[in-house]
Amino acid sequence: MLAPMTAYVCPRCRIRAAADALTWCCPQCRGPWDLEFASAPVSLTSLASRVNSLWRYEEVLPLATSLPHVSLGEGRTPLVPLGDGVSAKLDFLMPTLSFKDRGAVMLAELARRLEPRLVVADSSGNAGTAVAAYCARAGLPCAVYVPEGTSAKKVEQIRAHGARLTVVPGNRDATARAAQEAAGEPGVFYASHVFNPHFLHGTKTYVYELWEDGGGRLPDRIVVPVGNGTLLLGAALALDELAGHGLIDRRPELVAVQAEAVSPLAAAFRAGAEDLAGDAPARPTLAEGIAIPHPPRAAQILRAVRANGGTFLTVTEDQIRAAQTDLARGGLFVETTGVACWAAVRAAPPRPGTTVLPLCGAGAKTGSAQRD
Repeated sequence: MLAPMTAYVCPRCRIRAAADALTWCCPQCRGPWDLEFASAPVSLTSLASRVNSLWRYEEVLPLATSLPHVSLGEGRTPLVPLGDGVSAKLDFLMPTLSFKDRGAVMLAELARRLEPRLVVADSSGNAGTAVAAYCARAGLPCAVYVPEGTSAKKVEQIRAHGARLTVVPGNRDATARAAQEAAGEPGVFYASHVFNPHFLHGTKTYVYELWEDGGGRLPDRIVVPVGNGTLLLGAALALDELAGHGLIDRRPELVAVQAEAVSPLAAAFRAGAEDLAGDAPARPTLAEGIAIPHPPRAAQILRAVRANGGTFLTVTEDQIRAAQTDLARGGLFVETTGVACWAAVRAAPPRPGTTVLPLCGAGAKTGSAQRD
């Protein structure tokens, strides 16, 4: 059913499980899975004739073993220059208006093959929307859990795709706990963008697209927003694969951005810690999509940033507001979480070389920070 030589493995306990099982976490430490998967090198010259979605990178996707796949034409988003060597990759042009489609399509394809009685997801909005949309495309019943205070426009979008929506009192952690309780029921597939590594193998296509569009070269630095770290960890996977296959001669810096109001990873990085050290302060922030006080893959995120010569940057609420306005005045209306990287780059001293950052979600999902 699944690609040969794929299995779940706990990065901490080294416990393994079949990748076609509904077991969503390590039974010993309750942590997220990694995926044992051997990718093959992608031939740059072969890509021009391939399908115009992320499934074009079939050598590196663990579910690209048979056709047809679930797809809404995701991927292949454009790069737009912002000036001074900085370009933005417009992932808010994805089918559900956020980069989460890159991972959600993988989870929906996996669920389609496993045929569960129900797919469950939890989210602050965008991941739940993406899972709901791709489950609708695949004809799968879906339930999505979101925290109270989730943008009304995201809630409307989830419901429009036919998912059963549950609004959970409390914060993002409470929402995850509610979904995980539901995921423990028989026949339920937990389409977790945090715990299921297939999601990360979808988000790594972000870097493969940069590599393809650059003619086999990558920018000097890749800046990404980090809450649960799914885009950053996918980018790190891609860099490992491209370097391992000899397809790049250098690794770009991998720079992580958090909102100053909720920045546990930045605090741990600056302290030289290998994992989160206690509870970092958490305050309300416009960047709701990265307001994650206890990311389950924290240790992996910190390792990935260090391994790729990167660092953490944080941005204030005023910087987020100003960055959203600045982009909108240039024709790009992006949600407040999605402008965090541009806010960080604007505030940092200019650096030589090229930088790419993602604009992750459409402004239509949350509206303007000036009115919030």
